[in-house]
Amino acid sequence: MIDAKGEGKHEANGKKVFWSRGNGWVAAGLVRVLKELPKDRPSRDFYLQQYKEILARAAELQQPDGLWRASMLDPAAYPGGESSGTGFFTYAIAWGINNKILDRKKYLPVVKKAWDGLNTLLHPDGMVGWTQPTGFDPRRNFTADSWEVYGAGAYLLAASEIIKLRS
Repeated sequence: MIDAKGEGKHEANGKKVFWSRGNGWVAAGLVRVLKELPKDRPSRDFYLQQYKEILARAAELQQPDGLWRASMLDPAAYPGGESSGTGFFTYAIAWGINNKILDRKKYLPVVKKAWDGLNTLLHPDGMVGWTQPTGFDPRRNFTADSWEVYGAGAYLLAASEIIKLRS
């Protein structure tokens, strides 16, 4: 998924720009839509299909440490991971498992790995590091000490669904 500002832009490796936080926001937003949209609404199937497709592709692009990188198609360019995109994807996938929309056997390992990865980004004071600053693409520098409120928000959204997985 790419917006108009990223249209025609490419990463250093030549691949299109696919931004984890932007796509994670879409995945989390689709959760919110699906939670509110009546099950008998004709348009629901469209949103449900979009949700499933985005998360299937996101699962394929998860990195070995459980995190998603700022640029999903050029992960080597952003070796530190990205907490907000990872948090949003973790939330969306865990919600899908909890609501029997996504296959638990297939997606639970993705969620567990993501949750473990997210927890490596926490500082002793509770700050969620490696949060990419605002902008329309993943081309901005950030570090383990970079934080934004939406990084913590994405982490807490993920936690709100992770805790339900145990019951």
